[in-house]
Amino acid sequence: MKTNAARVLDGLGIRYELRAYEVDPDDLTAETVAKKVGLPAEQVFKTLVARGDKKGVCLAVVPGNSELDLKALARLAGDAKSETVALKEVQPLTGYIRGGVTAFACKKDYPVYADETIELFDVISISAGQRGLQVLLDPADYVRATKAKLGPIARDK
Repeated sequence: MKTNAARVLDGLGIRYELRAYEVDPDDLTAETVAKKVGLPAEQVFKTLVARGDKKGVCLAVVPGNSELDLKALARLAGDAKSETVALKEVQPLTGYIRGGVTAFACKKDYPVYADETIELFDVISISAGQRGLQVLLDPADYVRATKAKLGPIARDK
């Protein structure tokens, strides 16, 4: 099944694999998704929607076994402070629902900030734009395609 995210990757000539998994609407954690797609949680990256006080809405991409460090995100983005947006804002801002948010084919071309650990892997998994579908790709391709800026924005849970 092709998603808009897959179409973006096709258009950029980026190689990827789509991997489907069974969705549990009561458990959308990245750790659970990681088990279902057969990867360690630190290789499955989740995309969070945040808002900085100066730069506005951005996407923060962190490993599934960690949480977003909002102060570190603010520093990387050039904001004094950042906060995650309310769940009710996620779909209107991105076009995606919780558990399916991805930087590919968002409603707007938001700045993307990814945790620097993304570079440690040969392959990462990220939402393909819908619940139950992940895209596996080379992290360098992900960074190039999303124009992500890297920095230490994740912390242990």
